[in-house]
Amino acid sequence: MQKTTLLRAACFCLCGLALTLSAAAQKNTTTTNTTSTSSSESTISKGAIITKPGCPSKCGNLTVPYPFGVGLGSGCALGEWYQINCNTSFYPPRPFIGGIQVREITDSQLRVSNVMARKCYDRSGTLVLENPAWTDLGSTPYTFSEANKFTVIGCDDFALISGSERRNFTSGCVSLCSKAEDVLDGYCSGIGCCQTSIPKGLKYYFTSLSSLKNHTQVFPFDPCSYAFLGEQERFTFRGASDFADPTFMQRTLDTVPILLDWVIGNQSCAVAQRANDYACQGNSFCVDSDSGFGGYRCSCNKGYEGNPYLSPGCQDINECSDLENSPCEKVCTNTPGSYICSCPEGYYGDGRKDGKGCIPRNKEFPVIKLSLGLGFGLLSLLVGITWLYFSIKKRKLIKLREKFFHQNGGFLLKQQISSNEGGVESTKIFTAEELEKATNNYADDRILGRGGYGTVYKGILPNKQVVAIKKSRIMDESQIEQFINEVVILTQVNHRNVVKLLGCCLEAEVPLLVYEYVSNGTLFHHIPNSANSWLSWDNRLRIAAESAGALAYLHSAASKPIIHRDVKSANILVDEYYTAKISDFGASRLVPLDQTQVTTLVQGTLGYLDPEYFHTSQLTEKSDVYSFGVVLAELLTGKRPISTERIQEQKNLATYFIMSIKENCLFQVLEPRVVREGTLEQLQAAAELVKRCLHLNGEDRPTMKEVAMELEGLRKFTKRNPWTQQHGQEESEGLMTENEQSDLYTVPISPYTNASEISGHYSLDSTQMVFPANSPR
Repeated sequence: MQKTTLLRAACFCLCGLALTLSAAAQKNTTTTNTTSTSSSESTISKGAIITKPGCPSKCGNLTVPYPFGVGLGSGCALGEWYQINCNTSFYPPRPFIGGIQVREITDSQLRVSNVMARKCYDRSGTLVLENPAWTDLGSTPYTFSEANKFTVIGCDDFALISGSERRNFTSGCVSLCSKAEDVLDGYCSGIGCCQTSIPKGLKYYFTSLSSLKNHTQVFPFDPCSYAFLGEQERFTFRGASDFADPTFMQRTLDTVPILLDWVIGNQSCAVAQRANDYACQGNSFCVDSDSGFGGYRCSCNKGYEGNPYLSPGCQDINECSDLENSPCEKVCTNTPGSYICSCPEGYYGDGRKDGKGCIPRNKEFPVIKLSLGLGFGLLSLLVGITWLYFSIKKRKLIKLREKFFHQNGGFLLKQQISSNEGGVESTKIFTAEELEKATNNYADDRILGRGGYGTVYKGILPNKQVVAIKKSRIMDESQIEQFINEVVILTQVNHRNVVKLLGCCLEAEVPLLVYEYVSNGTLFHHIPNSANSWLSWDNRLRIAAESAGALAYLHSAASKPIIHRDVKSANILVDEYYTAKISDFGASRLVPLDQTQVTTLVQGTLGYLDPEYFHTSQLTEKSDVYSFGVVLAELLTGKRPISTERIQEQKNLATYFIMSIKENCLFQVLEPRVVREGTLEQLQAAAELVKRCLHLNGEDRPTMKEVAMELEGLRKFTKRNPWTQQHGQEESEGLMTENEQSDLYTVPISPYTNASEISGHYSLDSTQMVFPANSPR
């Protein structure tokens, strides 16, 4: 720090050009918006009055507008740092502010005299001349403008510019060349000349100029190096001729000024406008500084000119005073801050020279009439063509929907509805417009889930009923009749634990099925989440009993037996009351009353698929029993049907569960909460039921009706373990009151391997969807 102070003092003594502006400011001042102004005229210099009454407006060749004023202590300036010291010892007199010669004053900037650092060497590399350069603006209302550039001239030089603004700043530039022919005129790209920018709000800078080899290798054509800060647009590099020019330094100091930004005070416009010394007068507005030091400046409103710092403020510009130079062609009427152009009688138009001007009516009237006629004619033709286009498009759409309706079995469905067989009055046929409106034209944010059979959207019908709309991917035209029959049968299924099919839409390329909306996720989502407080042992038994009862209803109580064919936890939904609902009948098959089994293409989800069905393709009710046994095992263990994280013998849950029973280690497989809350008799009976459901021979499995009855019996068996009776009861009662809902449709893609990867003879839907596909398999 001490070295820096001594260096500054030495520089001041050596060059005599250091500019020191002391910090004794009358008011706290800072910078204004950086505005590069090259115009010789500025707003504050226009108008009849630019200075305070009785104050001179010039010092030598410089026009001095208020808030600046000529004379120290004369009262002609706004404050001390705006006073111009007019030195009459020069001819013409020269204006100074704090020792700096002022060359020009604009609305927001000052152009002042420059300083330059220089070093010259002899042939042996000895330094023979040195001029340092630095400038400190202190606490004045001035900052260095960004329009300045730090420039280095020479072929063996580098220079640093160090300074302070709101934070410390250092930058540099290197200028090198080996021979004069390499230097190009007008280019400061590092070959003989280099330039770099400075930051906004810079208050002080110091130049450090050095040479790499003391110009020993470039001495014949370049003995000196230079560095200076100056207005970029005022400096032009003349190439190698500048190196040998003995007048280069003085010529540059005379022609390249330093550009300073100035403002009023250190307050923002909002604060200054409430103060008594607010500088902006009438018909002007305030502009905040963006330098970071506060302050503001004043500018005349549009249509006004003059000095905004002098009362009464800016004056109206009379645009009509000189008709020859006015913006109007014929009649010009001046208004405060603006003007009005008009046309005399017999003419029409806007009257502006840069607009339509004034056009004689008698000459142009037929042209206008013709133009209007053609315009209205073209407009009518355009409207007619547009109407015809949309009419044809709408007619094509109607015909296309009729085609799809017929193709998807619409007439067959109508015949079923109109006939007395089956009582299918509850089957509703929705129109395509109804479902498009309900799903906001199938918007992405209405998607509830995607599966192998299609996409499910959330829909809101006109009666505010929330539904789930299944849009299938494909439709097999050869199975249209069977599909319609299944739609009719499924709409008649009326069981509290079966998701209700409300109807369908057959006007789309693929059928759309409309189901009731179930809002609390799938059992697949809830089972592995140990944080689900509601999933107590009692609730697990209830969910299992409700699901088994629903499947038993489909197998034996429906008008035609229905085999689900894809029973899994992802197809068991949970509503807001945690009631189970069987869903996803996309793979279901109707079984004729006189048949006990159906030969089908094998479909299902790996881990739940009946091995007997897989090998024989013979689908029976017992195939659903096997799949339900896997779901029941999930409820007891909290584990997934297939997991790659378990060892080879335990990957398949069904096999793992049966082995645990045989090896008498069942309680190691069961979920700890199940063991804690269930009685020994209940757990043994439930495990035995799972074992029977998972029997490889379908004939040895119980029916779904028997399964449902056994589960209901287990629910009524209330005996508790003596060590958990009190605790289990309290916990169960508390858990049943927590109904934390979740979106049942945001179920992740199943991690289970798709069965199609094992056998090419069947396919399955491995995506955990919550609603059934709409096409029969």
